[in-house]
Amino acid sequence: MTAQTYIKGTTSVQISRSIEQAIRDRRLRAGDGMPTVRALAERLAVSPATVAAAYKELRTRGILTAHGRRGTAVSHGPTIGGRPPTAVPEGARNLAHGNPDARLLPPLGPALRSIDSSHVLYGSDLKDPALIKLAVRDLARDSVTTESVAVVSGGMDGIERVLSAHLRPGDRVVVEDPGFTSVIDLVAALGMRPVPCPVDDAGMIPEALEVALASCVHAVVVTPRAQNPTGAFMDAARARRLRRILKLHPEVLCIEDDHASWVAGVPLHALSAEPQPRWAFVRTLSKSFGPDLRLALVAGDEETIARIEGRQLTGMRWVSRILQRIAVAVWNDRATAASLRAAAREYAERRNALLAALASRGIEAHGRSGLNVWVPVRDEASVVEALLARGWAVTAGARFRIRSAEGVRITVSTLEKHEAEELAEALADATRRTRHAASA
Repeated sequence: MTAQTYIKGTTSVQISRSIEQAIRDRRLRAGDGMPTVRALAERLAVSPATVAAAYKELRTRGILTAHGRRGTAVSHGPTIGGRPPTAVPEGARNLAHGNPDARLLPPLGPALRSIDSSHVLYGSDLKDPALIKLAVRDLARDSVTTESVAVVSGGMDGIERVLSAHLRPGDRVVVEDPGFTSVIDLVAALGMRPVPCPVDDAGMIPEALEVALASCVHAVVVTPRAQNPTGAFMDAARARRLRRILKLHPEVLCIEDDHASWVAGVPLHALSAEPQPRWAFVRTLSKSFGPDLRLALVAGDEETIARIEGRQLTGMRWVSRILQRIAVAVWNDRATAASLRAAAREYAERRNALLAALASRGIEAHGRSGLNVWVPVRDEASVVEALLARGWAVTAGARFRIRSAEGVRITVSTLEKHEAEELAEALADATRRTRHAASA
């Protein structure tokens, strides 16, 4: 059945609601094409302006995406009801989850038993002083300016608050391509327009960033290390080049997402070491301390941090001070530093074991840091299906791509080093089958 079958109504509100309902019911899926404005207007016996208004409202909210002459399609972003969890058959090795290895996370038990459990009442400070002291020391060690620091509920909350503090629907935001799907989805859900910038093993490609900035953009979101999905790592030389380019555009807001920080396995070369007039550096604890410890630190210029904290006073108020105390206790535990170093080493060994196994079979792959390896392939859907038949669940690259070529993401955080050869052989076989099918 075509998309037209599910679309009903005589007003723009009714039409947009029927499209939302069809997406919630999974009758319309990401990538499905929508009828032209004129064709749908004729079928519903309404004016083209009515249909155009419905489409515009859904595009502003990130539910539909315009593709120029190719028309309008359902967005890949989970803007209605969330993205359904990836179903992994029983017995398959799940390398699609994107999580850290729970066995390598610092224990929370000692922290929970030791914290001050006294109540915090309305009107109290948003931030635990001990947490800010730790954050300032940690960020300063990485040459990030720490005059203004906010506490937010995780990395994506921080990025959303920074974008919302300065930008409005319709503004253009440069994002990595391939890049973290939640960032791409967030930009679209805020009604902003993602501008894709290709990446290589050192992050955003300078020449591509120059082209993107020339198209009147308002913000850039950059991952300095452990880039998801490619594992890119912005070295000192790349950071200097990107800083020089950004300095030519002082009006552009620069956001850095240091989501894996302590377990990325490589040093930080922050663009924020020489910040833009408007900037933010987001460091989350989730990948290193555990996803349930949903807390992040945002350093930035005084105006940006003031806007974030002002908005917190009128919304969700503060991040739980109990949660902040737990973070302080874990962070201060002598065993935590050793645990984080061990986790970073183990992730690097698992990542490198897979890269070596793939290289020995002539398979191109990327993963200089972090928890993921990116493998370019000819037909990602077929490769994912073939690997699943062999007992390996990985993620198709469509979730992370805007214009970049196809690939698959493999989360190596739980991949035992002795499994790398078996997985590489399965991937080699899957890519051979894909090539043969394409040439047949």
